[in-house]
Amino acid sequence: MTTEANPASNDLDALIIGAGFSGMYQLLCLRDRLGLSARVLEAGDGVGGTWYWNRYPGARCDSESHSYCYSFSRELLQEWEWSERYPGQAEILRYLDFVAERFDLKRDIRLGTRVVSAHYDAFSNRWRVTTEKGEHFTAKFLITAVGCLSTANVPAIPGLEHFEGRWFHTGQWPHEGVDFTGKRVGQIGTGSTGIQSAPVIAETAAHLTVFQRTANYSVPARNAPLTPEFKQWVREHQDDIQAITHSTPNAHPFRIADRSVFDVTPEERQAIYEAAWEKGGLQFRATFRDLLLSKEANDTAREFLRGKIREIVKDPKTAKALADIDHPYAAKRPPIDTNYFETFNRDNVSLVDVRKDPIVAITPTGVRTRKKDHPLDLIVFATGFDAMTGPLLRIDIRGRDTLSLADAWHAGPRNYLGLQVAGFPNLFTITGPGSPSVLCNMPIPIEQHVEWITDCIAHMRRHGLTRIEPREDAVDDWVEKVNAAAAATLLPQAHHSWYLGANVPGKPRVFMPYAGGMVRYRKICEEVVAKGYEGFVLSR
Repeated sequence: MTTEANPASNDLDALIIGAGFSGMYQLLCLRDRLGLSARVLEAGDGVGGTWYWNRYPGARCDSESHSYCYSFSRELLQEWEWSERYPGQAEILRYLDFVAERFDLKRDIRLGTRVVSAHYDAFSNRWRVTTEKGEHFTAKFLITAVGCLSTANVPAIPGLEHFEGRWFHTGQWPHEGVDFTGKRVGQIGTGSTGIQSAPVIAETAAHLTVFQRTANYSVPARNAPLTPEFKQWVREHQDDIQAITHSTPNAHPFRIADRSVFDVTPEERQAIYEAAWEKGGLQFRATFRDLLLSKEANDTAREFLRGKIREIVKDPKTAKALADIDHPYAAKRPPIDTNYFETFNRDNVSLVDVRKDPIVAITPTGVRTRKKDHPLDLIVFATGFDAMTGPLLRIDIRGRDTLSLADAWHAGPRNYLGLQVAGFPNLFTITGPGSPSVLCNMPIPIEQHVEWITDCIAHMRRHGLTRIEPREDAVDDWVEKVNAAAAATLLPQAHHSWYLGANVPGKPRVFMPYAGGMVRYRKICEEVVAKGYEGFVLSR
């Protein structure tokens, strides 16, 4: 198959932004399967995406390793062997580097290259892309593989610029690491990253003060090395594993139990929760099918988990603050942990409930709350990300008639299937807002998106089509479906959730991911194709 551009030049068939799970697989599909000239531009100095940047203490995946990987290659599945139930950052990064080498991807990946603008030229039907260093690229297709959680959210607390110690965000961690030995450390935030990092920081810090903005549930991960028997089972049952991940709403390698909370007696329910707690991990939320559909059902899990916090944490005041959770279980991203609540039993760890004692400023010597000053040498912001839209909006993306993506999304993200935006021809967004993405075990929706985009471009080439974008009415309809899917669950009841953009001041409060499940979403995408790319305008 011939390509439309010289692959050695900066004029390409396809340009991909980001070299994580999404960008690397998209490059493989477009370059090796379709024969296009394609290139990846990556801001970091290595591949890996979120796992290149997130090197904070305790950084670990919350999907089980045998499902947190590519499934497109049987050979790759046989060649790579995971060491733990939940792989850590370093192991995942080694895996992604192995994949890049295995498929010779690095020759078409430009590292250390941050994209600052991408403007659509309607006359030539090409995207004109500029990097931070002033380099220019053009491409017929622009595919963003920027990740959902890649734009760090540092809260605008007065006085930070005057802090005389050092401060870090978990999503922009120094590659050389941080030595906490003998240091007074303040950690702001208790989401997934904060829950992972606090126990590790506490091991060496002179003192750790955790500033809790929102109390959170967490279930023990029960992480452990994988046994030789389990590794062998995984090698022999790849088809079975894929069948499960492709048939469950969240794309995890376990099914949700086919029972409702009140189908069993209180004693049976307690035993089920206890067994799930002992097993650990995200399977806790799969104990009953109605945990995210019924508040009454969810309340039973909520009370069980709050009871566990009070049981573990010895100081009653600290336990009360940690268990003062204001949202249904799993309405926010449900963390899993290794000794998080146990960490508050250490003599060198204290908790500040920021709702009752708000942070008013950062001083040169620490954090000042309304009630007292907290002297600190280091501050760790575990405050999450400007999720889903942030990584796209920090690039100056302009479509037809110079319409900016920021203006198109001023009231919240609007697109079709999470894949394309009206007014932005030939721009594809992998796991964008409006797709299941962050509600799933990410490699599964990533592969589905990449393969859909690849098939779409192949279809266009076969039929001599050069431009694709969604109709406005299709966008309107999809936004309604995304809102309806969320409204059918308890997810919007977590008012401080980053799913809603609530962690970023001034960001529109819109539930961003599609909550209808990966199975239903995949079927919708297939039906769109079967009906001749219904909802899209394709032209020559």
